[in-house]
Amino acid sequence: YTSLGLHYFIYKNHYMAAHVGASRTPQEVMEHYVSMYIHGNLGKACIPDTIPNRVTDHTCPSGGPLSPSLTTPLPPLDISVAEQQQLGYMPLRDDYEIEYDQDAETLISGLSVNYDDDDVEIELKRAHVDMYVRKLKERQRRKNIARDYNLVPAFLGKDKKEKEKALKRKITKEEKELRLKLRPLYQFMSCKEFDDLFENMHKEKMLRAKIRELQRYRRNGITKMEESAEYEAARHKREKRKENKNLAGSKRGKEDGKDGEFAAIENLPGFELLSDREKVLCSSLNLSPARYVTVKTIIIKDHLQKRQGIPSKSRLPSYLDKVLKKRILNFLTESGWISRDAS
Repeated sequence: YTSLGLHYFIYKNHYMAAHVGASRTPQEVMEHYVSMYIHGNLGKACIPDTIPNRVTDHTCPSGGPLSPSLTTPLPPLDISVAEQQQLGYMPLRDDYEIEYDQDAETLISGLSVNYDDDDVEIELKRAHVDMYVRKLKERQRRKNIARDYNLVPAFLGKDKKEKEKALKRKITKEEKELRLKLRPLYQFMSCKEFDDLFENMHKEKMLRAKIRELQRYRRNGITKMEESAEYEAARHKREKRKENKNLAGSKRGKEDGKDGEFAAIENLPGFELLSDREKVLCSSLNLSPARYVTVKTIIIKDHLQKRQGIPSKSRLPSYLDKVLKKRILNFLTESGWISRDAS
């Protein structure tokens, strides 16, 4: 039976059972009708074995060209009317006013099947249909990716709170940068697979850190986890003492004034030859006084030779890069050692 005929048949049985009375149920009425009128003598005489005028199903088979199963529509998005208008979204069709490859329908809009088409024309039209089907599949694939990764709520700014609730841990800056780099994988992996990948990477990172910690325990002669607590407490105390010592040293340097500022270079040769400004320069450039004096001597000597018209070839040391050279030249110019034209 067809679906419509079956519904009518069931309705008729209930109608007949209601008129027969309480002595017969709809199921008993249906069984009596089938046995007497369909499979009985009357049915054998009236119903032929083959029905020549049976209705033919003209819909495309599943997976065939232009089959509805190729682009199974997704449930509509749960967004407001204003947001639908903003996106150009039509919820009843799950379509947008501007779709991916908007002109894809032009491939088949002008096609028509004519009785006088030859084989070449038929194959050409089939090729157009195949191209159109591929574009439809790609359009649907992009919709599925956008739906799976919640790109529409993300565009509307509605998924931030949901993400914060769903996250079991805080995402580090390095992981955020890595997620941005691996975004092209969205089209090859589902959202769950992508999240599982990063969760597994985080677990791997934690396991590697734990392995390094256990290896450090082993190098220090610790073979039981009970002993590790005592070791960590002692290590924490050592680090605390070291930190307090560094803090006291920095405070002492500040109290000493400029001597603390130049603590890194004050014991190096040539420190006493520098002016206060030159000490600040060497300290900021992390340049030893002896090297600064050497560079300063070479630059001033070259400058004087050029002013006297004597050709000179610069012999600056190899450790002097462009940044250091530019800073030192600017300093010597501002101090009046060399003219601005020479720098």
